[in-house]
Amino acid sequence: MMRIFLLAGIVSGVAIAVPKIVDGQLTLPSPQKQETATVTEAAAMEPEAAYVGGRDVVLTADSRGHFHGDFRINGRSVAGLIDTGATAIAINRSTARKVGVFVSPAMFKYRVMTANGAVKAARVELGSVELKSIRIRNVEAYVLDDDSLAGTLIGMSFLNRLSSYRARDGKLVLTR
Repeated sequence: MMRIFLLAGIVSGVAIAVPKIVDGQLTLPSPQKQETATVTEAAAMEPEAAYVGGRDVVLTADSRGHFHGDFRINGRSVAGLIDTGATAIAINRSTARKVGVFVSPAMFKYRVMTANGAVKAARVELGSVELKSIRIRNVEAYVLDDDSLAGTLIGMSFLNRLSSYRARDGKLVLTR
């Protein structure tokens, strides 16, 4: 229960404090409970990432204040948008197939509310998610139909596994 309150607080705080980073919110259900969620539509834009060295990666905000990166999911290159309002990574079916994640119709049991209306999502686990020198294994993600999600959202299931992340002056520093 405490985890739910903490998550709700984080989502609320981010939506209020960092509106330039978050177009919308993605709040995904826990495996034990179904809930309604919202999804930010991610536009596929050129990612801009710089390797700082050691454990840090720096992303530069685009003109809209969003942070994009060229991620590797299960070893395959995928452009992703950092979304601190998303509790997990969100990918569409095409991206799931590209990275070797196959979902059956029976897996789509989580109700997700997008800007285009309510859709179903499938909960999956990604073997690895990488951004330059950062690599995280076994990361929770949700798969949506292609017409429900245009791009890939990199949410808190990735960010919470970092030592830290901080945004300042148009830069997002991710530390492993």
